[in-house]
Amino acid sequence: MSNNNLEKFKILREKYPLFTYESYSMDVQKNELHLKYHFSLAGKCNFYPNYTIPLGKFSIDHINSDLLHSLVFHIGMAELVSYWKAACSPEVLIKPFKMNADQQKWWKQLYILGLGEFFYLNGIEASSFDFFSFSFEKYTQPVPRKQLIETHHDGVIIPVGGGKDSLVTLSVLSREENAKMAMAINPGKATIESVNLAGLKDNFFSIQRTIDPALIELNRQGFLNGHTPFSSVVAFVSILVSSITGHKNIALSNESSANEATIPGTTINHQYSKSYGFEKDFRRYVSRFISPDYNYFSLLRPLNELQIAAIFSQNPKFFSIFRSCNVGSKTNSWCCNCPKCLFTYIMLAPFLESEKLVEIFGENLLEKESLIPLMKQLSGLAAEKPFECVGTIDEVNSALRELWHEKNGEELPVLLRHHKECTGEIRFKSVAEQMTYWNGFNSLYQHYTDLLRESLEQSINPRK
Repeated sequence: MSNNNLEKFKILREKYPLFTYESYSMDVQKNELHLKYHFSLAGKCNFYPNYTIPLGKFSIDHINSDLLHSLVFHIGMAELVSYWKAACSPEVLIKPFKMNADQQKWWKQLYILGLGEFFYLNGIEASSFDFFSFSFEKYTQPVPRKQLIETHHDGVIIPVGGGKDSLVTLSVLSREENAKMAMAINPGKATIESVNLAGLKDNFFSIQRTIDPALIELNRQGFLNGHTPFSSVVAFVSILVSSITGHKNIALSNESSANEATIPGTTINHQYSKSYGFEKDFRRYVSRFISPDYNYFSLLRPLNELQIAAIFSQNPKFFSIFRSCNVGSKTNSWCCNCPKCLFTYIMLAPFLESEKLVEIFGENLLEKESLIPLMKQLSGLAAEKPFECVGTIDEVNSALRELWHEKNGEELPVLLRHHKECTGEIRFKSVAEQMTYWNGFNSLYQHYTDLLRESLEQSINPRK
């Protein structure tokens, strides 16, 4: 923990006691929906983040006005936290609409749990709901009442990230007869290629989100900075896209392992806004306060990472285009030195030959002695998991155990040798046992359950 950051936190809260959600605006220009937000920090700093959403063959004319304003307002509430965290002002004034007590409680929970990693790494104790408060001007109108949507049909929106998980979702839903629409925020090359390869090039909402440079300048000056719950932004943007297209289903690609705490024994979870807890709370909030006619769910929630890797391994057309590396995201490459690269390699290793893995990643990560500390973090041999979107300790140990067990006396790569030396007497589940897993805590309709089970059953034979 950083004592300097804790002291800085106290000073910033005193200097900037008020953060304000001033306004939002929307207009359509050249068949694009433009959203612009105005936030201010104690009247001293102004921020104007914005979104550009290409409408293509769609329009917003059919959307009820109250519903549209509610949707755009709520995107701003999700966007707000990225700017508020710079000083963690104790009061947050919301000018566009007034929220009731239950709505305020929901947003406080999202901010506090979604910023769990940020608070932890900055040494800030923020578990109490008294950490900050919402305020509203006297005559502010309440958030528009929830609306029924008569124009919705059984099409599905698929948020795509370019990693193996969303590619598995695209693969599973290729069996889906209903209309499909991909969406992504600031898509990179891997995302665009994934959408194209899935045959959705002409059914793709490529949304541009612009962070105000003023926030980047505050970060440069030493204001508080860190991880925010970006998947909550994706969630609220996705229901706007659902309203535009009429596709009522929104299929995320968050698996069961997103529920595991990053710091064991705490609620600190790098992936909070990908967790089932958030999914369940989001579904309830949207149904109660926006509209009951959206079906937001994670298709892969019943599965663990090894099952997802098994399905992915049956789709070789995706091998050369997928990317899960944050470090190499701007260059569309694998850095081969980060937790996500190593984790992805380990998950795929029970199902793909070593030569194929080297072809994908460019080198054999199990032979890199420099990755031993990361392997320890991923497998629970260190006090903390990496603050990245990686799977469970149990999944990693099952895969590593399978890999060194099948060598049957052969010389082991350095990471497998180290793992065996540290864990040799511990009984881990085999990969075959992991293939029988099914997480019942999910939001899938039976139709999607059947599609997922069918894909899994066709992929459960590990490489021999």
